[in-house]
Amino acid sequence: MAKRRFKDYFFIALKGLAMGAADVVPGVSGGTIAFITGIYEELVTTISNVNLELIKTLRKEGFSEMWKQLNGNFLLSLFIGIGISIFSLMKLMSYLLETFPVMVWSFFFGLVLASVLFIAKQIPKWKAIHFIVFLFAAFVAYFITTLTPVGETQSLAYLFLCGALAICAMILPGISGAFILVLLGSYKQILEAVSNLDLKVIAVVGAGAIVGILSFSRLLKWLFQKYEYITLALLTGFVFGSLNKIWPWKNVLETETIRGKVVILKEKSVLPFDFNGEPFLLYAIILAILGFGLILLLEKLSFKKS
Repeated sequence: MAKRRFKDYFFIALKGLAMGAADVVPGVSGGTIAFITGIYEELVTTISNVNLELIKTLRKEGFSEMWKQLNGNFLLSLFIGIGISIFSLMKLMSYLLETFPVMVWSFFFGLVLASVLFIAKQIPKWKAIHFIVFLFAAFVAYFITTLTPVGETQSLAYLFLCGALAICAMILPGISGAFILVLLGSYKQILEAVSNLDLKVIAVVGAGAIVGILSFSRLLKWLFQKYEYITLALLTGFVFGSLNKIWPWKNVLETETIRGKVVILKEKSVLPFDFNGEPFLLYAIILAILGFGLILLLEKLSFKKS
């Protein structure tokens, strides 16, 4: 990899900004944004390289060498962008989703649909095995979006598992970590723990997330090294299957009030003409086209190259 300059890390921070914006939207994965901006494999590889060897390098060669081995500048730039985005855009995205849900989801639907084509194009020649893996992953992702959340639990062991699974979903294109928490029935409990600074619950969930991301990133790295195109087909299927979650027109079937806010537990995708509300069809189509075009523009400008 060529030596990076300040502007390169600035663009990585911008990509982190986009990932953070996606992560605050329930149903959209920051992993998808990482993939379409060209940093997904580096992110997975960098995270998977976090191990005890870093401590040995720190002791023998000092912090500077350890930082290089960690690819620290990349991670720092990315996490700065993600952090800024989450803290600055959370209220805005919440407002837009509550006020203009159809139009917001239309934009993201177009964006994610284009990302399916983007990821699929990374496979030079699709073979039968690629189509089989794609269909399997698409079915699994679609099935996940149709599940009904389970009841809550107070078990710390269960919360540890929830943290591990949610963080894995966040780096897996097409699957939303927040949505996984809702499905597992721990979303409310974890949200309240963060709000009330319940350090015990936060620590348990955080530990699960650390274990999950370190182990899962190693698996993804191995898959990319051994079965690159099959892995790409798998990720393409996950993203395609998740489109059901961000379909703009959904009729709500079941909700729950969490800290004064209504959280949708179950909903059904419908055609615009069967939607229980204003479909905003023309605006929705325009915004979907804009989202789709944004990905094509990023690809054309080679924004994916850092």
